[in-house]
Order: sequence, then C-alpha cells, then structure tokens
Amino acid sequence: MIAEWSTHSGMIREQNEDSIGVFHAEGALLAIVADGMGGHAAGEVASKMAIDCASERWKAHAGTFTRKEASSWLNHLVRSLNLQLFEYAQNHAECHGMGTTFAVALCTDQWIAVSSVGDSRIYIWHEGEPIRQLTEDHTFVNELLKSGQITKEEAASHPKRHILMRSLGTEPTIALDTSVIDWGSGSHILICSDGLTNKLSDGQLSKIMECQASMHEKTEMMIQEANRAGGEDNVSVVIISQDGDGEKQ
Repeated sequence: MIAEWSTHSGMIREQNEDSIGVFHAEGALLAIVADGMGGHAAGEVASKMAIDCASERWKAHAGTFTRKEASSWLNHLVRSLNLQLFEYAQNHAECHGMGTTFAVALCTDQWIAVSSVGDSRIYIWHEGEPIRQLTEDHTFVNELLKSGQITKEEAASHPKRHILMRSLGTEPTIALDTSVIDWGSGSHILICSDGLTNKLSDGQLSKIMECQASMHEKTEMMIQEANRAGGEDNVSVVIISQDGDGEKQ
C-alpha cells in the first residue's frame, strides 16, 4: 500500500486547522483527515489531538486485524477520542466548544474499514470508473437532502451547508458510522476535508484521479483546483493505493 497526502490553509485563512495522520504497520495502514473547529486555536488543538491520540492507540495495537476486529477497533477509537476531546474542552476554557471532523480508513490488502464523523469524506476510485463516496455527511443540509426537501444541486450552494449535525468532541457520546468493504487491485482511497469537496464535484475528482500523474501530484492538483475556485477553507487530501497500480509517472 502506498499513501500520499497534502494540506493547505487555502487562500483566505491564515491558520490551517486541518490535520492529517498516516500510520503504517505490518500488513495495514491507518489514514485520517481531521478538520478542526472552534475558533482561535481551538480547532487546530482538536484536530491535532485527535490525530496524536489515534497514533498512540495505533502503536499500542499488536498483531493483525480481522474485519470484525478492525470495525470494533475503529468504533472504540472514535468513542474514546470523542470523550477525550470533550473532557479536554470542558477543562480548558479557551477550548470550550471545540471539535473536529474525523474521517479514518484502516486498510489491509484485501479490505478497508472506514468510519467518519462530520463532513470530511472518504471515497473509493478505480481506473475507468467514477469516484464513489463511502461515507455520509453528517450535516444539516444532507438531512434536508435525504428527506427530499432540497435537490442535490440546491445542497451544493445551500447557505447552511457548513452546519454539522455530528462532530468529534462536542458531546460526551457519539453515534457511529463504520463499515468494511473489499477493494481490489488498482483501487484507490481518497480522504479529504470539506475544503476540497465544497469546491470540486465528484466528476472533477474523478477526472483528476484519471489523469497521467503520480499520486502526490494528484493531491497537489486537487488543492490547486480548490484554491483556484476560491479557497475559502483549509484543504487536506490523502490518496491511498491498494498496490501502486495506476500511479503514472
């Protein structure tokens, strides 16, 4: 497995409150994108804490994962990180109300376990096929979309599309969205913050994934396109290749 990543503060914001974590182990890889929020430095604190704590738990795990073990491990990780961030915010007035999105993929050669909180997304892509979103946005606008109150086109420009219904660290308990899927030779995983997906459509993401470029160049191209489209938010991108196929130099 190969992973490449890039992050950028965007064209407007001085501070980058996104954090990325990519951690290797024998036969497995853990990749995370966390988009912090809370104002001042609190967002940066939340996303970095989430990544650092996940790293510690990853290092503490011994041995390989079965599918069931991976799903259980991710659920325990999300719950424990949520409570840890919530308690930290309660005990530090300057961080009161802080939180972060959290999109995580635990990858093996045969399958991937994914979990998400908020509106950072995980996609799967295979050459010749359109990119497909694996996670669900926990946003007010997505609730309107699912209930049929607005269309997908209206959702893309809705003034309340940034309102999260779920985030890590803002409540003492949290609902879980974890699944395990197979991925074959030549498959790629894309993990990103909403600074990317608010600017680039699934079609644009597919086009970049199809282009003749290395994985790292693709992460940079995505960020450049998001910034060219306005870049009002921080942008973070991780691309993971199942076996290196499709990385065209």
